[in-house]
Amino acid sequence: MPPRVIAHIDMDAFFAAVEQRDDPGLQGKPVVVGADPRGGRGRGVVSTCSYEARRYGIHSAMPVSAAYRCCPEAVFLPVDMRKYSKVSRAMFAILYEFTPEIEPLSIDEAFLDITGSVRLFGTPLEIGAKIKERVKEELCLTATVGIAPNKMAAKIASAHAKPDGLLEITPGNLLSFLWPLPVSKMFGVGEQTEKVLVAMGVQTIGDLAQRPVSSLRERLGARGQYLRDLANGHDARVVVPEGDAKSVSHEHTFEEDTADPEQLDTALSILCEKVSRRLRSDGLKGKTVTLKLRFSDFKTITRDVTLPERTNFFDTIYATSRSLLGAACVPGKKYRLIGVRVSHFHQPYVRDSLFEEVVSKKSEKIHRAVDAIKAKFGEKGIIRGRSFWKKQHSQKEDAVIE
Repeated sequence: MPPRVIAHIDMDAFFAAVEQRDDPGLQGKPVVVGADPRGGRGRGVVSTCSYEARRYGIHSAMPVSAAYRCCPEAVFLPVDMRKYSKVSRAMFAILYEFTPEIEPLSIDEAFLDITGSVRLFGTPLEIGAKIKERVKEELCLTATVGIAPNKMAAKIASAHAKPDGLLEITPGNLLSFLWPLPVSKMFGVGEQTEKVLVAMGVQTIGDLAQRPVSSLRERLGARGQYLRDLANGHDARVVVPEGDAKSVSHEHTFEEDTADPEQLDTALSILCEKVSRRLRSDGLKGKTVTLKLRFSDFKTITRDVTLPERTNFFDTIYATSRSLLGAACVPGKKYRLIGVRVSHFHQPYVRDSLFEEVVSKKSEKIHRAVDAIKAKFGEKGIIRGRSFWKKQHSQKEDAVIE
């Protein structure tokens, strides 16, 4: 077997770059894609920003109000997912011409296994250059490509080469590339793990690679061995082609932080309704329901539960989410965002139980009837009593298909 060749493709400042492409007047200007800052009082976060905006210290996931303070003269634009999704499909169509072994990570990012592609398209470096050229010619956008023997190194390589870069890490220079880098660059090393490692005197990936396994296990448990293996260039993860959605979710950001149980419950009901409907539209049923809450200080928590049987019914998703909300809410705390996600899919015609109750079939018919009414007359064609929500409570709502 030849050594694996993994490429990591990442579009550069994707949302902002699409906006600058479509409006030449925005080129060269700091562009922030996210919520309207409204004089620094915006409620959302930055989805992405142009490289011109990054020079002012603006970055993704920053509160849009903070971004406004960094650069009041920046151009703030709303998220246009329909436009970005169309460009994303065109980008992935280009990638699929080089290999079917593609693992999408997001709307503008993916891993590619190009091990078998070299016989058709040339060396790994030539393949990366051809992908970049196609993206630039057909989409008028730039992408960065990192190539390496494994996923972790490929992703680090692309981050290292941004923007509009191409970097290949071969098996021969893998460790010389990885070892001088900060340990925080590694897959699986988050903020807390980094603190533990730094306290142990581990500053670089090379430090971690040469650390005795026993000391790592003492502080990190079984993960210690895994992280040491990664630091030595051993990443056994393969590219997993994924054509179907892994999860369906909806989120809502409140106009003002709220601790009102009724407002939280009403928002939850609407989100569950939308998730339920999208699942049926895509012919999906999920087994895991996840609740997401973001506090006023931007701390975010998630709580989930796995059901005994897969579902796409509103009542089940709502009851489960409501139970999670009741257990997760902290008295006196205010919340800025609430979200619901359903995952762990299977085909809807495959039963989790040998006993399918008649009530399930009736519920399916009712949900389909509601879907048909909404499809014909719009979202307001039929509304659940608990889902009635005055518009002044609504500021931002995102649908996420992962």
